[in-house]
Amino acid sequence: MIDSTRIPLIGPEVRLRADAVRNRALLLDAAARIAADRGAAAITMESVAAEAGVGKGTVSRRFGDRNGLLRALLDHAEIQFQEAFLSGPPPLGPDADAASRLRAFGPALLRHEHAHLDLYLAAEPPAGRRYAVPADQLRHRHVAMLLHEVLPGADAELLAHTLLSSVDVVLTDHLVRTHGMSLDRIEAGWHDLLDRLLG
Repeated sequence: MIDSTRIPLIGPEVRLRADAVRNRALLLDAAARIAADRGAAAITMESVAAEAGVGKGTVSRRFGDRNGLLRALLDHAEIQFQEAFLSGPPPLGPDADAASRLRAFGPALLRHEHAHLDLYLAAEPPAGRRYAVPADQLRHRHVAMLLHEVLPGADAELLAHTLLSSVDVVLTDHLVRTHGMSLDRIEAGWHDLLDRLLG
């Protein structure tokens, strides 16, 4: 059973009534069953409603749209990843120096998203909302903060976007599937970019 009683870190904080919590758990369990049986591409508002035995309006009220539903499914894994880089052990966590944390972040993000690839690709928001996803905004702020620490005079905000784009889930899936690149090669590319940047 998916735990839906805590407040997700990837979206706005919303306090739910007990019946709403039950409905949310019911819908997320239904979506997880569909993903396990048929893959994330099979998750639609209609399929989840049918699997859960509720009307489509119930799904829409709880998650807004398909992207909101898919993002909610990713919540647990995303929170674990966030905890690792915000408060976990070094080299990813705060007890390491900024340069070491930057070196560890790209590969950790790459491996994390690859482990949940089907859901991340299905949950990819439309272009107009791509940079409004709270989890992605947190990642950007984190990388920009580390860059500002190691390169005080640089445009850390822009550089963070540049670095993160090198391990973007859509790009890495394309490179792996279409160009036969390994995750190790993409990871090495992150380190090469950092080495050139940090000089």
